[in-house]
Amino acid sequence: MTKLSERTNVQISEVLAGQRSGLRSMLLFAGPAIIASIAYMDPGNFATNIQAGAGYGYSLLWVVFMANLIAMLFQALSAKLGIVTNRNLAELCQAEFSSPVRIIMWIISEIAAMATDLAEFLGGAIGLSLLFHMPLLGGMAVTAVVTYGLLLFDGRGFRPMELIIGALVIIIGLCYIIEMFIAPVNWAQAGMGMINPTMPDTTALTISVGIIGATVMPHAIYLHSGLTQHRAQRRSDADRRKILRFSNWECVIALSIAGAVNMAMVIMASAAFHVGNPEVAEIETAYHTLTPLLGGAAAAVFLISLMASGISSSVVATMAGQMIMQGFVGFHIPIWIRRLVTMLPAFVVVLMRANTTDALVYSQIVLSFALPIPMIALVMFTRNPVIMGRFVNSRLTDFAAIAGTIIILFLNIVLLMQTFGLKVPGLG
Repeated sequence: MTKLSERTNVQISEVLAGQRSGLRSMLLFAGPAIIASIAYMDPGNFATNIQAGAGYGYSLLWVVFMANLIAMLFQALSAKLGIVTNRNLAELCQAEFSSPVRIIMWIISEIAAMATDLAEFLGGAIGLSLLFHMPLLGGMAVTAVVTYGLLLFDGRGFRPMELIIGALVIIIGLCYIIEMFIAPVNWAQAGMGMINPTMPDTTALTISVGIIGATVMPHAIYLHSGLTQHRAQRRSDADRRKILRFSNWECVIALSIAGAVNMAMVIMASAAFHVGNPEVAEIETAYHTLTPLLGGAAAAVFLISLMASGISSSVVATMAGQMIMQGFVGFHIPIWIRRLVTMLPAFVVVLMRANTTDALVYSQIVLSFALPIPMIALVMFTRNPVIMGRFVNSRLTDFAAIAGTIIILFLNIVLLMQTFGLKVPGLG
C-alpha cells in the first residue's frame, strides 16, 4: 500500500512536468478535499438536518446552501495554505502567534475535536445498533474497533486512506440518491427554500447555528492544509499554480457533493416528516418512523448512510486531532490513546442515558463557537504577502472570506443573546 502512494507521487511529478494529461491525470490530485468533505456529511449533519426538515420543512434549506458555500471557500483557502507554504494551519499558528494565544487556540481546538468525535462516534454506533439490532454500547464497541482498524491505513501513505474515504463518500451519496426517489419531494417548495432566507423562530435559529457548526467544521479547516502540505513536490511557482488549479476544482466538486447530500437530508426529512410528524427530532425516531411511511428499504438505506458517515468521519476527526496537537505543541500521542480519549464523551452520554440526538445537535453548536478561531487565523495568513508571496488572496477572495467569518460570528452572538434570555430583534 505504501507503493501505491509512491507511484501516485511519481505520476503527479510527470503531470507537473507536462508528461501526462487528461482526466486520469486530474484524478491523481484528487483526495485531500474528498477526505475533508466527509466532515460535512457526518452524523451531526444528520441530527441537525432531520430537525430542520421535520420541524420547518424546506424553509431552512438556504442555511445549508449558505453554509456549504462558506465551507467551499475556506477549504480551498486551507488547501492553498498547505500547498504554498508547505506548512499546515496549526504549524503556522504555532510559529506566528504568542504562547498564550497558541495555548488558548490549542485547548479550544482540542475541545472542538472532542465535540466532533462525540457526534461522529455516536452516529456510527446508532446506525450499527439499529441496523443490526444490537445494544447501543455494542454498536459503540464495534465502531471503535472498525475506526481504529481504518486508522492503521494512515501509516501506509496518503493514497489508501483517500481511496477508503472516497468509497465511503460514494456509499453515502448513493444512499441519498435512492432516498430522493423514495420520498415524496415537493421540488418547487425545496427550490424556494434554497433562495428565500427566512428564520421562523428562535428554535429555528438554534438549529441553523447547529447546521453551520455541522457544515463548516473547525477540524476540517486544520486538516485540509495538512493533507496538501507534502502531497506533491513543488519545484516552482508554476508547479504550485498548477496544483492549486487542480485543488480548487476538487474543492468545488467534493464540497458540492457534500452540500447536495446535506440538502438531500433536509429534503428527505421534510418530505417524510414535516406534514404529520413534525415532532420527529431524533435519529432513532426518524428510523422507526421511516419504516411505516416510506418502507423498510428507505429506513435501511438511511441507516447504512448513517453508519458509513459515522465511521468515516470519526476516522477523519482522529487524523485531524493528531495534526492539531502536533502542529500546536510539537508532539503526538499514539493513535490508540487518542482514539480512546475522544471516545469517552460518547460513552458518558450513553451511560448517563442522555438523549443522543440532542447530544449531537449541542456538539454542533459547540463546534460553531469554536469555528471562528481557525477561520480568522486562516484569513490572516492567506492575506499576508510575507507568508503567501504572489499567492496572497485577491481582494474579492479577501472580501468573501471576511464576510463568511463575520456571518459565523454574528450567528454566534445572536445565539448567545438567545441563550441568556435577551430579546433577538426580528425573532419570535
